[in-house]
Amino acid sequence: MPQDFNNTNNINDNENTHESFEQLLEGYYLDKKTNLQIGDKITGKIVSIGMDTVFIDTGTKIDGSVEKKELLDDNGQFLYKTGDTLDLYIVSLKEEEIVLSKAISDKGKNEFLYGAFKKKVPVSGKVKEQCKGGFIIDLLDKKAFCPISQLDCQFINNPEEYVSKTYNFMITSFKDKGRNIVVSRRALLEIELEKEKNKFLETVSTGQVITGKVSKIMPYGAFVQLFPGVEGMIHISEISWSKKIDVNDYLKIGDTVEVMITSIENEDKLKISLSIKQLSDDPWDDNISKLKPGDKVKGKVTNCMKFGAFVEIMPSIEGLVHISEMSYVKRIINPEDVVKVGDTIDVMIKEIDIEKRKISLSIRDAEGDPWIDVEKKFTIGQPINGILEKKEKFGYFVNLSPGIDGLLPASNIKKLSKPLDIEKLKTGDQITVIIDSINKEDKKISLSVTDTSDEGEWKKFSKKSNSKPLSDFGHKLNKFLKKA
Repeated sequence: MPQDFNNTNNINDNENTHESFEQLLEGYYLDKKTNLQIGDKITGKIVSIGMDTVFIDTGTKIDGSVEKKELLDDNGQFLYKTGDTLDLYIVSLKEEEIVLSKAISDKGKNEFLYGAFKKKVPVSGKVKEQCKGGFIIDLLDKKAFCPISQLDCQFINNPEEYVSKTYNFMITSFKDKGRNIVVSRRALLEIELEKEKNKFLETVSTGQVITGKVSKIMPYGAFVQLFPGVEGMIHISEISWSKKIDVNDYLKIGDTVEVMITSIENEDKLKISLSIKQLSDDPWDDNISKLKPGDKVKGKVTNCMKFGAFVEIMPSIEGLVHISEMSYVKRIINPEDVVKVGDTIDVMIKEIDIEKRKISLSIRDAEGDPWIDVEKKFTIGQPINGILEKKEKFGYFVNLSPGIDGLLPASNIKKLSKPLDIEKLKTGDQITVIIDSINKEDKKISLSVTDTSDEGEWKKFSKKSNSKPLSDFGHKLNKFLKKA
């Protein structure tokens, strides 16, 4: 055993650490029933006596050996015989031999601990007390330091729960002839955990349904702990059949969830993909037959885009209301001027594409086309008050009722004796017009105005209007003309 401990270094962290730990552990745990460790005191019978060595029954498959000179009395006499029982200490532990000693001196303790450090063999130690940054550990009556992060694999919330308990430790640093010893329990736990993890991974496969606990929530999905040290990820697209979701609306950290393993990759790094939605039937397969074009349904707005809004009309079944299908009444520039995410609205199904899983919806058709009964609302020759909506070179657009505009051609304005009176009007001003023509198919109404300076035209209009239904304004105007 080397005697110079001054310049020993920490255990190197490299790719082979876990492998070497496992090999050493296999040699260290010689018998699960006895679980022998360096420094343990054992009571065993002498099974044979050699020239320089005495062999002891350790209770395992391997006999222990102690130097014969250690058992001599003060007079240098060896007084033991085969079958006698001795109390001895384990000073070295290998796969093929157990070395024993009668007593452990301070020097001997240092040798044992240094040997355990060099050979990476676990040593039993007791957590004496908590200190700054970790714990004081008693190793064969010698003080060692264990950082708080190295006492367990999991975060330690209550350090006091570990005090006075005995654990196995790996010595990771041995300096100043044993006056500065650093140990780690986590290193051993990770070796055991790695073994258990590998056993677990051998039992799982793609398509298998397993229960796990949500460990982390991200904008793109959620991580689920399937086994200590083994996590899988549920991508946001695999949480629900709905297209647009917020992960936080479906999952919380700590939730226990049932998931399906969709893929396992273990080349450069272990990657396990999971799915929740695959455990339920595709709503398109079950519910789409309940919908057909022309149906008027209620839905919830799930997302607004520049080109329109997505509306969920059945659980996990969404359709798109294109911006052009939002209103008959006005031209829409921004869908959010009409609807907001979370709104419940009426829509009409226009088209269903099962292959592409697309549904076209319409808000304006659900509200109704104001042009459908336009001929009942307006008649040719009817005077009506409208609002000037827009001025163009070719004429003025006048709003007659919600969703229905008519055009007052510029040529009709120029015919007036006082065209400037109309040309002075601004957008939003009220104007009285007369219906000249109605084209329901093309959704066009042509308008004109009466020159009030021409009394004959007014009377002509009066006669023409007698045979047609009149608005309230028309009836009043007709009475006025008759008195003229």
